[in-house]
Amino acid sequence: MSARLHPQPAAACPGCLAAPVQDIVPAPEDARIALSLPTIHCQNCISAVERGLMAHPGVQDARVNLTLKRAMVRADDGLTAADLIPVLERLGYEAHELDPGALQATRTDRAGRDLLIRLAVAGFASMNVMLLSVSVWSGATDATRDMFHWISAAITLPAIGYAAQPFFRNAWSALSAGRLNMDVPIVLAIVLALVTSLWETALSGEHAYFDAALTLTFFLLAGRYLDFRTRAIARSAAEELAALEVPRAIRIGGQDSHEVAVSELGVGDLVLVRPGGRMPVDGQVVTGQSELDRSLLTGETLPVFAGPGRAVSAGEVNLTGPLTIKATAVGQDTSLHRMADLVAIAESGRAHYTSLADAAARLYAPGVHFLSALSFVGWYLWSGDLRVALNIAAAVLIITCPCALGLAVPAVTTAASGRLFRRGMLIKHGTALERLAQVDTVVFDKTGTLTTGTPEVTNLDSFSRQDRALALALAQGSAHPLSVALTKAMQDMGIEPADVRDITEHPGYGTEGTYRGQTVRLGRAAWVGATQGDRTAAWLAVGDAAPRGFLFTDSLRPGATEAVARLRQSGKQVMLISGDSPGAVQSLARRLKIDDWAAEALPQDKAERIAALTEQGHRVLMVGDGLNDTAALAAAHVSISPASALDAARVASDIVLLGQDLSPIAEACDTAQRATRRIRENFRIATLYNLIAVPLAVAGLATPLIAALAMSASSITVSLNALRLR
Repeated sequence: MSARLHPQPAAACPGCLAAPVQDIVPAPEDARIALSLPTIHCQNCISAVERGLMAHPGVQDARVNLTLKRAMVRADDGLTAADLIPVLERLGYEAHELDPGALQATRTDRAGRDLLIRLAVAGFASMNVMLLSVSVWSGATDATRDMFHWISAAITLPAIGYAAQPFFRNAWSALSAGRLNMDVPIVLAIVLALVTSLWETALSGEHAYFDAALTLTFFLLAGRYLDFRTRAIARSAAEELAALEVPRAIRIGGQDSHEVAVSELGVGDLVLVRPGGRMPVDGQVVTGQSELDRSLLTGETLPVFAGPGRAVSAGEVNLTGPLTIKATAVGQDTSLHRMADLVAIAESGRAHYTSLADAAARLYAPGVHFLSALSFVGWYLWSGDLRVALNIAAAVLIITCPCALGLAVPAVTTAASGRLFRRGMLIKHGTALERLAQVDTVVFDKTGTLTTGTPEVTNLDSFSRQDRALALALAQGSAHPLSVALTKAMQDMGIEPADVRDITEHPGYGTEGTYRGQTVRLGRAAWVGATQGDRTAAWLAVGDAAPRGFLFTDSLRPGATEAVARLRQSGKQVMLISGDSPGAVQSLARRLKIDDWAAEALPQDKAERIAALTEQGHRVLMVGDGLNDTAALAAAHVSISPASALDAARVASDIVLLGQDLSPIAEACDTAQRATRRIRENFRIATLYNLIAVPLAVAGLATPLIAALAMSASSITVSLNALRLR
């Protein structure tokens, strides 16, 4: 056979078209088999996978985590991932083995629930204290007022001690590192409000800021929770790549062979790789013939013939025949591990991006502190009353505390994320929209990104019914992707297989049989005596007749043409960088009217090209789906991967495309630009609020009531402005 296109199994249930849900199902204890399930999308998928696994003999328990797209299985000794992967493939789900030891348990769900509980505590406490404050504002005096203040203190202190912990921790971390962030003025305002309120209560004063401190905490926790909801689980793509390494291998020693952990392999060891297995090491083929699928590592659609002397890399898939490999690099020296290192380096570089909120904090925090200190000094020098000066300084801090700024970004991000989610895009990273708005260059991968990665026969009508029946008889006995595509196409046409006898598959070449005394073959061009052209083809030879080729093409994803056209119309430079052959890449580039393209690009080549564009001042959006794209996805200014991509590519990206349609990509760029404008508008609203409120506070006119109302008004205004995006 002459081609290998990256397969994308069809969704196994209609529910996959619906929006994904968040599951919090724990993995079974002592799970010893971990499987990556990149094509699951919904609750129906979870049920189908769990039922299928539980029905297999030897499986004791199985739990699927939809958020991580991963299954954890507890099974009897002797049962391996190789036994379970075919079960899932028969159900219609792509599956890959992960190394459980290389995976770290995520605490994202726990963190979300923790924030929600703190938000609930702050909200409940602020409502109760506000009710008590209304009584004070309505005219309660003397002992009654003092009693209400002490009850407020009894509610506020434990509530703040629990609910405001995230702000205290973040502020302490920033101060310990010798820097300021938005949490520093927040914590200072809360602490000063509590200290001043307790002092005033102890001295039977008229005003206390307990309600303002709790309201401030509630609104800011609401902002933090909104921000949390806009991001998917923050996991390292390098960690996922490491987990994709094969955890076990069959080592050949003398006349015996036995399964060992990959960590026990050394350079020079002989390793047996069966058909369908992935290479555990870099090495060289010693014996055997087969074809290698390199699509996940290099993006090549054509399978590579592998015989004695052929170099292989960890992560490549052996397709048709058993191979004995002599290891030349193991562990951290393999090509797959080097790719993980590339991703880790790229991720650390992108982490230097400064968000709009952080930039605002750098300017805002010192200004608030300086203004409050200046108010304290000025009032103390003018009045000579420490109590009055401290009260006014606390009022300035509270009324200028960045509540509206704290909501400015997450409120807009949540509204924009909801809009894009309805169009089939999931925003994973909190600053992804800000970065997407700055994009001027878009780089696409080819196989599985602009194309579906599924081969389709283009010339079936040119063959006679008998030739189709012969080809079907030979193809249905092979697991080669072109044979699978050919079988499906002819079965859809109602073709019945011919009575071909003695069918034998020759690994790396094709399938052979006997029909009415004649030898019939379906496979590679050279094997059947044909001349291989630029097109992907499987050749049929019947007896001495001239071979004829079944031609295949990789179909475009829905919306690919529209997405490229709209991106170009908006003034963005569009590029195509692929690991595929020049002919295939040039053909697709011409079809989509992409002038700038590159073929046969290795993973490091893609990452280096992205880095070079960045050094030239370009802001790059990378769209890709394979392992060979992970370093480029992490290196880009912002990145998108389809939901059908492997975990490693999906984790390295900032945005996940939930459906097959690519057209939302152009809309996402437009929405991101509008969202950034809304964020800047919110900052201006917050600034205007401060220009009005600060003089009142400095003049000593900001009572607790004014402070609470001003904070609430600014927060609501910011939220309403954000909702305009919907």
